[in-house]
Amino acid sequence: MVRPSTLEDAEASGLTGSAGPARLRARFSRNEVPWIAVVAFLSPALIFYLAFTVYPIIRTFHNSLLFIRPRGMEEFVGLHNFVTLAGDRRFWTAVGNTAIWAILAPILDVTIGLFLALCLYAGVPFSRFLRIAWFTPTLISYVVIGILWSWIYNYDWGVPNQILRTLGAPGWQRQWLGDPGSATLSLIVVSSWKWAGFNMIVCLAALHGLPSEVLEASELDNCGWYKKIYFIVLPMIAPTIVGLFILDIVGKMMVFDLPWIMTGGGPLWSTETVSTYLYKRAFRWNTFDLGYPSAIAVVWFALILIITLAFKVLFRRRDKLEY
Repeated sequence: MVRPSTLEDAEASGLTGSAGPARLRARFSRNEVPWIAVVAFLSPALIFYLAFTVYPIIRTFHNSLLFIRPRGMEEFVGLHNFVTLAGDRRFWTAVGNTAIWAILAPILDVTIGLFLALCLYAGVPFSRFLRIAWFTPTLISYVVIGILWSWIYNYDWGVPNQILRTLGAPGWQRQWLGDPGSATLSLIVVSSWKWAGFNMIVCLAALHGLPSEVLEASELDNCGWYKKIYFIVLPMIAPTIVGLFILDIVGKMMVFDLPWIMTGGGPLWSTETVSTYLYKRAFRWNTFDLGYPSAIAVVWFALILIITLAFKVLFRRRDKLEY
């Protein structure tokens, strides 16, 4: 039986009967959007989003054009903060250090995570225990990790220097966090130790999601394990790997926790990132000016936004070419 699409069709078909048109009108009005309920449910989250995300962004853009003096005195300076920022050598040092983070750290994080996932996928002994052990650092807070690895990097009784003494290479000992040549790399190792487990879980989920027919066909063709990994598994999980790289790059461009906890940006600005430098200019330097740090935030926000959109456009075009 074909149901009437409108109330007029129902009345024309003689389906109103004793029920009357009121029941049919109620039936046909059920598809209307309950805007009152929608607004009631969305308004709390929307208010928080506007108050703690949208308003701070707008206020930061506004402050970047001002020189903010103590006691709320503001002076409009236009683009002066941005012109000053272009010649700030410490800012460009922080940009260079952040670029090192954004290049090296994702390579280590994703590569180690992928290797661990392949080990679990191959069924290494004690795989259940190793899965928990390798993922556990992801759950530890940065404060605990910073204190723990500060002990590990200690010159007198830290693990790396103790191993070097045992191997008879005391000349390789160093102040890992106190040497400008090794401080940034030491922090990147700590970051990779923390986030490799997260990348491992994501890659492992992608591996278990591979179609069994393809893998079984490769085994029927006597494809070895390494060839199967290189020619079949890695190309099929490439979108997952690329996604992890993009997320890690964007995250490392905002890195703040480890450099601030373990080195404070030192020694000699060797571990200073844009986030730590911004925080120092806003709250640690006795300039009492929030305009200049706001200009730093605006420039870095724009750069991260451009990089994110570039990745989005690039891989959208690649997907169109592939399919």
